[in-house]
Amino acid sequence: MAELTMSHAQLPMRRRLTAALMLLAAGGIWGGGFVAQSTAMDSLGPFAFIAARFAVAFIGLLPFALFELRRAKSPLGDRLADTSGATLIPEWRGYGLAGLAFFAGMATQQIGLLTTSVSNSGFLTGLYVVFTPFIALLLFREMPRLLILPASFMALVGIFLLSGGIHGELTEGDWWTITCAGFWGLQVALTGRLAERTGLPMTLTAVQMAVACLVALPITLVFETTELWQFKAALPEILYTGLFAGGLAFSLQARGQRYIKPGPAAILLSSEALFAALFGALLLGDRLAPIALIGCGLILAAILLAQWPQRRRTS
Repeated sequence: MAELTMSHAQLPMRRRLTAALMLLAAGGIWGGGFVAQSTAMDSLGPFAFIAARFAVAFIGLLPFALFELRRAKSPLGDRLADTSGATLIPEWRGYGLAGLAFFAGMATQQIGLLTTSVSNSGFLTGLYVVFTPFIALLLFREMPRLLILPASFMALVGIFLLSGGIHGELTEGDWWTITCAGFWGLQVALTGRLAERTGLPMTLTAVQMAVACLVALPITLVFETTELWQFKAALPEILYTGLFAGGLAFSLQARGQRYIKPGPAAILLSSEALFAALFGALLLGDRLAPIALIGCGLILAAILLAQWPQRRRTS
């Protein structure tokens, strides 16, 4: 896979632009799925919902993942290394670790929503924009571009303004959500490195869906009381979040992160908050306050700054 050996800066502008649009599309789908994820909690417990939506996502992705694996030029099993070439873990273990980070991010976010407001959750989840480049630096010694740091904080402030900010002291749910942001940062960093090195975005996404479902299922059976009518009541939400906000959006994330580093990828994915506000205004009649519109502008500015062309050094 010669194209995987190229640095991100050496990739054609058209390919990087396409990847950026994929990540923005993923953010848009996640933003549109916010209402579905919220209303599903009226019928199902958080872990039952996680198990159901990602079972649907995995089933939908499985044929594409198998087709991708049959066409793969090299099997999984090579090392997952940092920028110096030092071996960290085998790639197949990296897939599993990304799946566990994915599940942990989902689970801690849902638990946090039990005792925190939606606006607080939206802002605190957005902390992964700041966490991601530092996690990539710690794991893979991948130095972020200088523009990524101010862009990350611009996106964070934008999310803060868009969500209305934190009201009062941090609650237990807020701390769960901060933990969630750390897991999301780990998932974005791992997904970027694995998608770039293996070139198997559909397989990577399917594994993450399967791990999330398999971990959530026994927790559901032990700690939640779930009946068939509850799944029927939440079926539209399960199908949307499974097929679109799950399988499609996370596949777009994995494909886009083949060509965009974790730092700018996290900023592009943070457009989820912007799209959620826009869909709320269009579909539910919500109206954005002036301070929220400023937040939207900051998120857009951060996205543009993160994608600003890097000047090549001349020798």
